[in-house]
Amino acid sequence: MLHHVSVGVTDVERAARFYDAVMEALGYRRIMQFLPSAVAYGLDAPSFWVQQPADGGPATVGNGTHIGFTARSKDAVDAFFAAAMEAGGLDNGPPGPRPDYGPEYYGAFVLDLDGNRLEAVLYPMGKAKPKAKKKVKARPARKAGKSKSAPKRKPAKRSRRK
Repeated sequence: MLHHVSVGVTDVERAARFYDAVMEALGYRRIMQFLPSAVAYGLDAPSFWVQQPADGGPATVGNGTHIGFTARSKDAVDAFFAAAMEAGGLDNGPPGPRPDYGPEYYGAFVLDLDGNRLEAVLYPMGKAKPKAKKKVKARPARKAGKSKSAPKRKPAKRSRRK
């Protein structure tokens, strides 16, 4: 659903050092940079931007804003947390299960250098439920004597490639 998310920071180059370590721990990398204004992270396309606020004002933390990054394993969640702590982030909830969020939810919460709330989460969503089969309406019977036969199709020509 989301194309990308951005957070405002006071010093992009300083924040990039933090995010380079944190994103690498989750298997993401720096995809783009427009220094000194912005850097972007993702797998193949920029999904998460770290940038100066567009209005030129000071960066502020959004009240209630929280960004969760998908982790591929518990080890990646743990590495995210360790990298954030080593890079100067603040502990906002150490790695571990979060049964209130679901029986298999495992996450870690940190604050970046500017106070933005971040999370790495492993939450196996389980197998998708099978789709219900569509009910097919029965076609009304045709009246006798008004039957139309379908035109015959010619067989498709097959090409031979050598």
